[in-house]
Amino acid sequence: MNTPFIRNYQYNMIKKNANFLLKTLRTVADRKVLETVRYTTAKNIVDAFSYLSEEQQKMLEQVSTFETAEDFQKYLSALESYLVPYPPITLKQIQKLFPKNKKLKVPDLGSIDFRYVTYLSWTDIATNKLFIVYPFEDRFVGIEGRITPTHKKGYCMFCNRHHELAFFSVKTKSSSASPDNYAAFGQYVCMDNTVCNQSITDTGPLERFILSIQK
Repeated sequence: MNTPFIRNYQYNMIKKNANFLLKTLRTVADRKVLETVRYTTAKNIVDAFSYLSEEQQKMLEQVSTFETAEDFQKYLSALESYLVPYPPITLKQIQKLFPKNKKLKVPDLGSIDFRYVTYLSWTDIATNKLFIVYPFEDRFVGIEGRITPTHKKGYCMFCNRHHELAFFSVKTKSSSASPDNYAAFGQYVCMDNTVCNQSITDTGPLERFILSIQK
């Protein structure tokens, strides 16, 4: 029985490195360069995991032996059965994260393939609000903020890929002595959260953003 050990963002990173290796194989003839890229690709993938069994490491390192697009596609398809899904969450749990929002509109959780989710998010078009739910350490964290389309492409703060952007602004209580003071944190993020979840290869920027708001 397959034991899941690959998270969505790690799978995206594997795809990114595998695609780079395939592109190199198609455009470079120098054997030494190809050997270096093969080695680096396997190393980058393995290094993205804090722990791997010997069997898991060998499975991932197979990427360095492939030659054709079909080889890489079979490899990536096979890894899908090892994906660790987003932690189970219920509608009630989500509602508790946003207690002030009595008319919270939550997407149909049953329609989401949580294997490909690093952070759960959705936009309420009626209020121009973006909601994010992220499993941080041993709990879920909920973030709510205003979303403003830019109608321009740029690099998303969460996934660091070039996509259609929106400006996400979150208000938090200021460290000022006055309880009525609020501070605003804003970042440019993907307008389409599905695309972002398909692109994110590192949770560091997202977690740093969450920590800056939680202070």
